[in-house]
Amino acid sequence: MDRTYTPGMRKRLMSEHSSRPPERPREIDIASRATVAYSSENPAHPVEHLIDGHYGRGSTHWASARTNATERIVLEFDRPQQISCLVYEVEECRQERTQEVRVEVSSDCGRSYRQVLVQEYTFSPQGAIFQHEELRLELPTITHLSLTIVPNKSGSGVATLTALRLFA
Repeated sequence: MDRTYTPGMRKRLMSEHSSRPPERPREIDIASRATVAYSSENPAHPVEHLIDGHYGRGSTHWASARTNATERIVLEFDRPQQISCLVYEVEECRQERTQEVRVEVSSDCGRSYRQVLVQEYTFSPQGAIFQHEELRLELPTITHLSLTIVPNKSGSGVATLTALRLFA
């Protein structure tokens, strides 16, 4: 079985207009409940890798197709979702750089967003190479969740995320 492909996931480039069961109780099955809009993806590391059920060090990951470019991933939910926890991971083993991740949410079908997190991670092959972030939230009716990834606040690089998980 090819574990890098998630059947049934809907996705589209932002310029364009079979699901794995949840691993933990109350985990939201993103592939069946949302369209994933994205600004770029490296074909070897597609956006499906964010929700393929692989997480932790050395797992699959999404990567931008562009170097030193701010990227965006937006989950467009079919119906408003309650979100109590957001988990994401980032791994960088090759080069030193500082990546910023901003998380924003919308309750009005993407017309306006409210920022819920801005976090920077400094990676160094000789030191910190992996970050696991678990954010407790009280978001009762979210229609869109946006992640903005700035790969090079310090250094040079490609935007990456290893995993994305949401819980009701």
